[in-house]
Amino acid sequence: MRLIELAMTSAITVSIAGVSYVAVNPAKLEARAQVVADQATCRTVETAIVGYLMNNDVLPTSVRQLEDYVRGDISRYRIVDGKAAGPGCTA
Repeated sequence: MRLIELAMTSAITVSIAGVSYVAVNPAKLEARAQVVADQATCRTVETAIVGYLMNNDVLPTSVRQLEDYVRGDISRYRIVDGKAAGPGCTA
């Protein structure tokens, strides 16, 4: 057996093992996916600001005003001059 064949066999075996682990432990995978889905991003907050502006014809002054426009936790963000400020936002 050549070295390249051994490397390919090892890669396929590891890949199958990873897929099998996920299939055996779906609850852990689902819990992790939910945690990631619950995390809002700067883009999420900016989109909510635009939605609020379109519905109310005025910029929001607090992230509390955006709660109906966003799923997830946006408590780490604030609004500065009509733009989102917080983790992942550009200056």
